[in-house]
Amino acid sequence: MKEERYFFAPSALTQKQLPDDEATHALRVLRLGVGDEIHLIDGQGNFHRAVIADTRGKRCRFDIVETTPHARTWAGSIHLAVAPTKNMDRVEWLAEKATELGIDGLHLLDCQFSERHTVKLERLERILVSAMKQSHKAWLPTLDGPTAFEHFVAQPFDGDRFIAHCYDDAALCPGGKPHLNTLVRHGRNTLVMVGPEGDFSASEVAAAIAAGFRPVSLGQSRLRTETAALAAVHIVGLHQALEQA
Repeated sequence: MKEERYFFAPSALTQKQLPDDEATHALRVLRLGVGDEIHLIDGQGNFHRAVIADTRGKRCRFDIVETTPHARTWAGSIHLAVAPTKNMDRVEWLAEKATELGIDGLHLLDCQFSERHTVKLERLERILVSAMKQSHKAWLPTLDGPTAFEHFVAQPFDGDRFIAHCYDDAALCPGGKPHLNTLVRHGRNTLVMVGPEGDFSASEVAAAIAAGFRPVSLGQSRLRTETAALAAVHIVGLHQALEQA
């Protein structure tokens, strides 16, 4: 079976040239040349089958042979908001795996008990791109933050919003804290917030609920931040999955 080589080309329809890092990989690592077929992903819902047309200098120009729109394999949109951990390896692992499973947005939070307040978004962006290519998805998740918690919860969101936390205080959860699995609605845009290792503060939980977030549980086990976040993505993704023809 012939190997299909995937490259990220966000401006494939207008520039017809691979970005510098993708060109270097194609020409110097894979040793591709004029006439070789490549597959492009623009991150905006399209796959492009192309042929390398010119490799002069460090540039890799291509001609598009066929463009195939690729719909998401899930209904609605799936957004994850999470406080990054002190260990960046765990943040990067989460970003990679959540993209492979399928998300539309990854939003980083700066919370009261956050251990990390700054993140190099450029490196995380590269990880999202790599995971998108590896999992053969045509959509690149949006990435933003870290955003102050109080500012994030005040932002509008057209869909269902949940906050996963560990408190059992009846005052914080007057309606109980049902499992996320029981609340996700197929076709609805869904946002789930997961806090830092020390959890959200009680005042943050109260503020989120006041802003319209519903408190949820992810089960009886006490999970690490990245584990809880990935579990949330998987739960929502199962409910939003579309049947394949």
